[in-house]
Amino acid sequence: MVRVRFAPSPTGALHIGGARTALFNWLYARAKGGKFILRIEDTDKLRSKQEFVDEILNSLKWLGFNWDEIYYQSKRFSIYHEHAQRLLQDGKAYKEKAPDRPGEAVIFKVPQQKIKIQDLIRGEIEFDTSIIKDQVLIKSDGTPTYNFACVVDDATTDITHVIRGDDHISNTPKQALLYEALGFTLPKFAHLPLIMGMEGGRLSKRTGATAISDYRRMGYLPQALVNYLLLLSWAPGDNIEIIDIKEAIKLFDVTQVNKTAATFDLKKLNWMNNQYLKNEDPEKLTDTLVPLLAEKNYIDTNRLDREYLVSLVKLFQPRLTTITDFPDWADFFFVEELKIEPEAQKKFLTDDLSAEFRQFIEKLDKLEKFDILSIEAGFRELVRELNIESKALIHPVRVALTGKTVGPGLFEVIYYLGKERTKKRLSRWIKGGI
Repeated sequence: MVRVRFAPSPTGALHIGGARTALFNWLYARAKGGKFILRIEDTDKLRSKQEFVDEILNSLKWLGFNWDEIYYQSKRFSIYHEHAQRLLQDGKAYKEKAPDRPGEAVIFKVPQQKIKIQDLIRGEIEFDTSIIKDQVLIKSDGTPTYNFACVVDDATTDITHVIRGDDHISNTPKQALLYEALGFTLPKFAHLPLIMGMEGGRLSKRTGATAISDYRRMGYLPQALVNYLLLLSWAPGDNIEIIDIKEAIKLFDVTQVNKTAATFDLKKLNWMNNQYLKNEDPEKLTDTLVPLLAEKNYIDTNRLDREYLVSLVKLFQPRLTTITDFPDWADFFFVEELKIEPEAQKKFLTDDLSAEFRQFIEKLDKLEKFDILSIEAGFRELVRELNIESKALIHPVRVALTGKTVGPGLFEVIYYLGKERTKKRLSRWIKGGI
């Protein structure tokens, strides 16, 4: 049975690169009917923090990467010491006392030989161990080193495939020697290419190396982010870009991963998130938005008109790039004191439009039925009577009602604002009142 692992260190949050590694491991396990193992590499007592453990676990759950088993290295020290003792007894390791530290370190004697690894992505990779110095296995304080703990854990938890970033290639020969020395079966390796920024170079915060929890806070949908991560060095074929994870499981094979570096493109992620938001269930999207709106005091959850809120969500849904766009774009539906964008006011509300606004209010008052079609008909009729272009009135009315120059259709905005609020906001710009 295929058994893969994702082994984050809780010295920081889960970022894009780690999430892509977790995805490809999880996907391969599910594609092969295997097991996805999570291993928390928390041997660094000073830098490992519970808050990062929680952040990593929550981010993996949010992305949908359910694990089958979980291990904590901090609870496995006796296992590492047991295997280090084996190497000492076999004469493959020795102890050395550091002059300025208490205790003794256990050091592995690196044999000089050529090692060939058949990487599932990169093909054959050859290493010469003559350039590798003897390796510390257990530090003088009793803490295992990364390579030793990694090998012992992978072997004792029956990991069959090690899928990780290609920045770990340099660790492979050191680990292969330890597998051999301990008599363990070498797993198959697959080294994923790095993810680069749009301008080249490794990801930085400016180019996308943001914590997964931050993407969540910024309003990205997990399924959109996972879909985008899928396309970083792998493709389902036929130029398909939007793919359901269940379909991806059927198609994925780690041997088909591209060996060249992937490029993280935030614009592409934004496009993909918009595609998913457009097709999201409005009721489900509303559930996500309620706490965001409540946090801004836009709604009272105890007196929520849910049907009205769902209608507003549908109104904006096709335009949203992220979930957090909604509270920013739809704020004018929830506030009494409307803020007008200065540039919008300067451009569209400088002239005296008292007569036009007053006549439009009169048209609204005369409507037999206050619905979108009737509102539009009344507006079109007024434009004809005034002998002006529609845009000469549409833009000023929009700014007066929403404070913005762009948004959903004006007549939908008027309908959902309601007649009284529409009249009140237009009257602010009528000299002498209505």
